Amino acid sequence: MTQNVLIVLTSHDQLGDTANKTGFWLEELAAPYYVLKDAGASLTLASPKGGQPPVDPSSDAEESHTHATRRFEADADAQAALASTNRLSEMNADDFDAVFYPGGHGPLWDLAEDADSIRLIETFIAQGKPVASVCHAPIVLIAARTAAGEPLVKGREVTGFTNGEEEAVGLTDVVPHRVEDALQSCGGVYSKADDFAPYVRVDGPLITGQNPPSSAPTAHALLEWLDAR
Repeated sequence: MTQNVLIVLTSHDQLGDTANKTGFWLEELAAPYYVLKDAGASLTLASPKGGQPPVDPSSDAEESHTHATRRFEADADAQAALASTNRLSEMNADDFDAVFYPGGHGPLWDLAEDADSIRLIETFIAQGKPVASVCHAPIVLIAARTAAGEPLVKGREVTGFTNGEEEAVGLTDVVPHRVEDALQSCGGVYSKADDFAPYVRVDGPLITGQNPPSSAPTAHALLEWLDAR
């Protein structure tokens, strides 16, 4: 049976008070996109504003490219889907089997507190469907609550972009949230591997990956979760 997966991207393109641009990290979309698509999943892209979401320019630099990003940029169907993402407010959890959030710094500003995203996440979890996120995107979990009103991540094993990784990219004092600290402050049982090493945590339907090298492994973990059901 075809699995319908919603992929939610940021619409935010300003890197804090700097003059630099941000957005979603290209590899964190491209690698999961093909892990899921090649496994036969049907993919739907959405973002808060709809239309073309901003790509972090650093992720489109030559040194950041991978086989998956080059494949994505040469894929006319993928480019068309990216240019015309659905509005997040129009997405219904009932239409999907899972949701995946790529990272990049953009989600720290918009998806961290987007009411439509929070509603979707809470509904997916309530329905027993998986919510996967990678790198900075686990920030989307911090405002979500369980049916009992507790933070969704409280007592759950999670990971995400580390404080050390944020320091390594020089943005500790720019970002509105540090993912490691934010997950811990919500009661998440946070763990991590070495900076920029692949690392994934699965706790029930909650699947999180630490950094860009974790994007494909996070998507594989999502597939394994779906295949086991």
